[in-house]
Amino acid sequence: MNNTILATLLSTASALILLSGCGNKVADEKLIKIGASATPHAEIIEHAKPLLAEKGYTVALTIFDDYVIPNEVVESEEMDANYFQHIPYLDSFNREKGTHLVNAGGIHYEPFGIYPGKKAALSEIADGDVVAIPNDTTNEARALLLLQDNGLLTLSPDAGLTATIKDIVANPHHLVFQELAAEQVARVKDEVAFVVLNGNYALQAGFSVGKDSIAHELSDSQAARTYVNIIAVKEGHENDAKIKALVDVLKSDAIKAFIEKTYDGSVIPFKD
Repeated sequence: MNNTILATLLSTASALILLSGCGNKVADEKLIKIGASATPHAEIIEHAKPLLAEKGYTVALTIFDDYVIPNEVVESEEMDANYFQHIPYLDSFNREKGTHLVNAGGIHYEPFGIYPGKKAALSEIADGDVVAIPNDTTNEARALLLLQDNGLLTLSPDAGLTATIKDIVANPHHLVFQELAAEQVARVKDEVAFVVLNGNYALQAGFSVGKDSIAHELSDSQAARTYVNIIAVKEGHENDAKIKALVDVLKSDAIKAFIEKTYDGSVIPFKD
């Protein structure tokens, strides 16, 4: 083979490799890999897929049933984004794990609620009753604050969004708190007096905040702004075109209408 032919072949091969690489890059830029909790997050993403397809994007959705792995895979850039958490949890996770996740856009709010277990009303509470609550830092505080708002306990004034059961300064009914992973709380509802649930896990358990909760956070409260559920991405990717497209679609009138029609007040579109 003479040098001219060899040079031509090598040049052609190099061009094909470059073109192939460009093709993969374009494909990657149009593929949104996202992790989400099953309800309502993944359901909302599923409804958004056709709208994103109209903009030229394909969505690869993975459903998670915990609050750790979906952040780890975004930090490692195995996935582009996740949709399951609020800002206090994200901030706490970053501090504890040394991750670099940021808020790319607030999508919805899920009112936290107290739901019946063995007892149907707070007026039935008795000394020593057991109440199941989430055990992660921010959601435990949120549960305790809601219990405080309903007169069941008093927290130290400076406890705030980091409150734990150690911050309880008055417990007139001597309540016992069963601290569980958030996804486990609803499963013990038949064993305890009351359960305090995140909105998505209430939905999975078949509860409607409007119809079934004994008490819940108000939609116009500070909690709504504090605990808005977000699209989380690794720092530096919040302005990527596909992330912008994802957030725009999830904040669109079409998705807002789907949320309002589907979730009966258990999920509320977030207004910036």
